[in-house]
Amino acid sequence: MKNDIKNGKTTAIVSYITIVGCLIAITMNLEPKNSFARFHIRQAFGIHLLFHAMAIVATFSGIAVASISTILYLFYMAMWIFGFVQVLNEKETELPLLGSHFQKWFTFIN
Repeated sequence: MKNDIKNGKTTAIVSYITIVGCLIAITMNLEPKNSFARFHIRQAFGIHLLFHAMAIVATFSGIAVASISTILYLFYMAMWIFGFVQVLNEKETELPLLGSHFQKWFTFIN
């Protein structure tokens, strides 16, 4: 298990570096597959998708004012920091509120 974490740590870190980094991490984890990296790729993918979806909704609904955008960004940063710290600490702790859903929804990420 410890060796699995060590081997997947770089891929897991890459997944938290923007949505593009997440897509790169998905391809990095194709062969050999690593369960630690897969867990964090799913978490990071969910964080990035949620951020972009909320930004699109805020923009098109006409409520993209500074306060809403600031709250959205702070929520994104809090989730991102939590996930990134879990990688650095070599833990598989789900994100609060949505982490378990991200693991279920993104099962296509192997």
